[in-house]
Amino acid sequence: MGCCSGRCTLIFLCTFQLMVALERQVFDFLGYQWAPILANFFHILVVILGLFGTIQYRPRYIVVYTVWTALWVAWNVFIVCFYLELRGLSKDSDLLTFNISAHHSWWSEHGPGCVRREIPASGDRSADAQSYISIMGCLLEYQYIEVLHSSFQILISEIIGCLSTLNQSFKTTAV
Repeated sequence: MGCCSGRCTLIFLCTFQLMVALERQVFDFLGYQWAPILANFFHILVVILGLFGTIQYRPRYIVVYTVWTALWVAWNVFIVCFYLELRGLSKDSDLLTFNISAHHSWWSEHGPGCVRREIPASGDRSADAQSYISIMGCLLEYQYIEVLHSSFQILISEIIGCLSTLNQSFKTTAV
């Protein structure tokens, strides 16, 4: 087998998927979104397991990775529906934070071109005083950034799924 085999391509794509998942994990931590943090954590573990299974020819690990990929795609479809507010979902709900905190997507205040203006609460200047935050001038609203993140995850998962299916079919016809 040459260096540019389907297996090498899968290893490269799994490594890329791992890097993209780590990037997404960082931004979900910044936004204190606990449900995505947990989902990303499991995704990172299973991608490492799938990468190990691909490198070491461990079919059971690859099966676990394949089943998880189907769940991962479903999760990302849910995230897309959540941020686009489809089927009665609301991006303003605390569903992704498990109602633990009032935080939302990190991108809602720090998106490209966004100008964040903090307006202090009237009168009371204590340490725990709340202030109103105004966000203006965003080039791309945060919900579309989240939708792009999830759509990119779906695309990567589908490409890896197609390549692994092709790789497996070539392996069986070559034998």
